Amino acid sequence: MKSPVWLWQNLPWVKATVGQWRYALRNGIAMCLALTVAYYLDLDEPYWAMTSAAVVSFPTVGGVISKSLGRIAGSLLGASAALIIAGQTLNDPWLFLFAMATWIGFCTWACAQFTNNVAYAFQLAGYTAAIIAFAMVDVTDITELWDIAQARVCEVILGILCGGMMMMILPGNADGTTLLSALKKMHARLLEHASLLWRPETTDAIRTAHESVIGQILTTNLLRIQAFWSHYRFRRQNSLLTWLLHQQLRMTSVISSLRRMLLNWPDAPDNLRPVLEQLLSELAHPRADALTVARIIAPLAPGESDDYRHHAFWQRLRYFCRLYLTSSRWLARVENASPVSSYTPPRSPGLMRDTDNAEALWSGIRTFCALSLVGAWSINTQWESGSAALTLAAISCVLYSVSPAPFNSLTLLLRTLILLSLFSFMVKFGLMVQISELAVFLLFLFPLLTTLQLLKLQMPKLAGLWGQLIVFMGSFIAVTNPPVYDFADFLNDNLAKISGVALAWLAFAVLRPGSDARKSRRHIRTLRRSFVDQLSRVPQLSEHEFESVVYHHISQLSHSQDAQARRWLLRWGVVLLNCSHVVWQLRDWEIRSDPLAKVRELCIVLLRDVMSERGVRQRTLSATLTELQRISAVLGKHHQPAARELASVVWRLYCALSQLEQAPAVGTLT
Repeated sequence: MKSPVWLWQNLPWVKATVGQWRYALRNGIAMCLALTVAYYLDLDEPYWAMTSAAVVSFPTVGGVISKSLGRIAGSLLGASAALIIAGQTLNDPWLFLFAMATWIGFCTWACAQFTNNVAYAFQLAGYTAAIIAFAMVDVTDITELWDIAQARVCEVILGILCGGMMMMILPGNADGTTLLSALKKMHARLLEHASLLWRPETTDAIRTAHESVIGQILTTNLLRIQAFWSHYRFRRQNSLLTWLLHQQLRMTSVISSLRRMLLNWPDAPDNLRPVLEQLLSELAHPRADALTVARIIAPLAPGESDDYRHHAFWQRLRYFCRLYLTSSRWLARVENASPVSSYTPPRSPGLMRDTDNAEALWSGIRTFCALSLVGAWSINTQWESGSAALTLAAISCVLYSVSPAPFNSLTLLLRTLILLSLFSFMVKFGLMVQISELAVFLLFLFPLLTTLQLLKLQMPKLAGLWGQLIVFMGSFIAVTNPPVYDFADFLNDNLAKISGVALAWLAFAVLRPGSDARKSRRHIRTLRRSFVDQLSRVPQLSEHEFESVVYHHISQLSHSQDAQARRWLLRWGVVLLNCSHVVWQLRDWEIRSDPLAKVRELCIVLLRDVMSERGVRQRTLSATLTELQRISAVLGKHHQPAARELASVVWRLYCALSQLEQAPAVGTLT
């Protein structure tokens, strides 16, 4: 039997840390302050200010600023669209419905085309227009349109201002500290990843670890964006931080390339594994230097009599050491830099991404159809609360169109709304009807919000549920000015909200998002198309840009349950990336001897013959691998050092392509 002391120690208020209390108090005070100010400014629905403060409740300054900018821009754009559409079409309900459905469908499509603040702004533009415009269906005076739009935008901005003010009073975690810590951890994890991948066995743990490393580097890029907004120091060093992320992606590629060579090197030296372990151990030291590293790997240096495989591995291993030591030096500079320090790292582009246009268009069509269905039902039945159903359906379609698991998210939202309906009934008709002062209600609301914030931090498995309860609580309790207590309207409105989410779930069930296998095929096809462009004389993407695009595609299925789809997307990405590095090295390789230059061109021609946008030609692949082996063997015995160097590069190309021999049959996946 559990003792009362044990129960007391596990109460959320008792076991909360100082950081958790700061986060909970900051957000609870911000929400209550936003509600209070909006109420005394005589805004008709002040609970939207409380909801806005809840949405921007990030643990870091950069997160609050970036989220707030996107929310303000999206709210202004959505309010403008609502005013234009409602002002021109409100007299014709069907025209109004289809115009709003088109706009929200467009915003759903647009948010998939961008990332971060821009995507969030388009999401806000979609459902802010829904919140404003669908509330105007019963308006007869055209001048009220401006009053409603102005009130909603004021409430949103007020909530943002209150959240920002509380962030300054009770600041959260420093974005810069979080970013530097993530960069250092990722830098150290690359050594662990190298130790895992350079083993001869092949397991699912290796594939999972590779996906995890890629995802963690791309997540660090989001931390870089937040740090950019939090402090001018990181705005000055933004190019350096971007370059460091590119270096980590490049080291991930080199680790994979070395693994492919180890698996295709049957007569590797006996001392290879001990030297590699000693090398990784030395690189893990914060004061590792090039001289010590050179002494460690010296026993692996190839001699004149060693074959081209040994030379290829040696050159790539030295390249990895050089990358790692250079990144270590730059990381130390960033960590010890003053706020006015300015560095000039090698130039590098921003991390690239690519949009699945088919899925984005399908999401926009689904949103349009769902809103048209809900709107048609509301118009035909003359449902007074149809606007609430339309609003929640719009929010659900826009928000969860980019979710990796929309059905789970919508099911969780349905459960949240049902719980809120029961809770808000007890609060509204059991407590609020007996209260005449807002201050008395805040004495109940503030401890409640603070407790929910603590539970969200202390129960990560249920963080989604607690977060939705906090965000949607305001619209269900509906603190209005003046307060309204009509049970029939309350019940009708809550049923409409639940029905709107349920119909959005139905729309996702009928117009289902593409399966993971289909998404994998589209990603692989896009990667192959980009790789074919890499083989041209003037490719559209640079080596760094193509590398970041490949890793972006791989990360898109990181949460997929389809193991085969994930495996082959990762395999295609790694193969094409390793081949592209060889192509760029061949392109930069200069030699005056015409026969060797022709051999270099022959290798690129062989790649063009074996690879196309539709897939790999298996017969051509077998012939190409045989030809690459023959070229490597012949050049490896050549008397010219340049020829032996070219043999090692061609063998790397063979190692990269050989992985495609296990490709599934045409029509199954690729």
